[in-house]
Amino acid sequence: MTIESSSLRMQKVKEELVKGLLLFFTLISVATTVGIILVLSLETYHFFQHIPLSEFFGSLEWAPLLDPRHFGIWPLICGTVLVAAIAAIFAIPLGVGTAIYLGEYASMRTRAVIKPLVELLAGIPTVVYGYFGVTVVTPFLTRLFPDTEVFNAASAGIVVAIMILPMIASLCDDALRAVPDTMRDAGYALGATKLEVSVQVILPAAISGILASFILAISRAFGETMAVSLAAGSTPKLTLNPLESIQTMTAYIVQVSLGDTPHGTIEYQSIFVVGMMLFVITCIMNLLADWIIRRYRAKYE
Repeated sequence: MTIESSSLRMQKVKEELVKGLLLFFTLISVATTVGIILVLSLETYHFFQHIPLSEFFGSLEWAPLLDPRHFGIWPLICGTVLVAAIAAIFAIPLGVGTAIYLGEYASMRTRAVIKPLVELLAGIPTVVYGYFGVTVVTPFLTRLFPDTEVFNAASAGIVVAIMILPMIASLCDDALRAVPDTMRDAGYALGATKLEVSVQVILPAAISGILASFILAISRAFGETMAVSLAAGSTPKLTLNPLESIQTMTAYIVQVSLGDTPHGTIEYQSIFVVGMMLFVITCIMNLLADWIIRRYRAKYE
């Protein structure tokens, strides 16, 4: 009896230690997030002590490193949205189509070969994608559209689409496979074809997970750095022409973070205000995604 009590006490002590360790890791994650927000907020506050909000949101030119200096954020936002939109146009149909094939059509042997190969794209370094865009995608676009610039938004969007394709395909595949087989059987029992069951039954039932994959992939496209910096160029421009050179928010952060900008200057602080804008945009996207997911999950559950 004493031995059993001692064993129970030791087991309880171990569980408490594991619980405390997990709580410690959780608090580290929370503290890291809070620290990042505080640093961004502090530097953003110092930035807006010198630059009024009317210029930051009212000006249409971004040139903080040149004289005369301009601090209108819209060219960077436009470039970031343009690249993310191009990436979504290419990646979403390909990702959903890949997921439907893997989940509904492919045999287990084919799935075991294709899915790891698709996910392998996520392991390629982003700088490699950047050089791929400059050396392969851009020359191809130049042959199709002779007016294409050496660095352009279309090339950056295409390579980012390749980068986020594994995320969309994998998450959509998991969402489709989570749909109960009873829904498939019900569709077949009504005389529907495999395509009709896949598109009209399985896709609507898995819409919450599919939308979540879209939002996560687009959020990554917003935050992509090296590939965009190499392929899109560094010309902050308010344009919707994908064949022109643009600059994204992350590419600007890379440009100014190379070490040539003195610490504490307005140019240095502009890094953090751009990072804060990117953080706010990503948070808004995630909140919107949560709202959409809750709405459709309630509809189909």
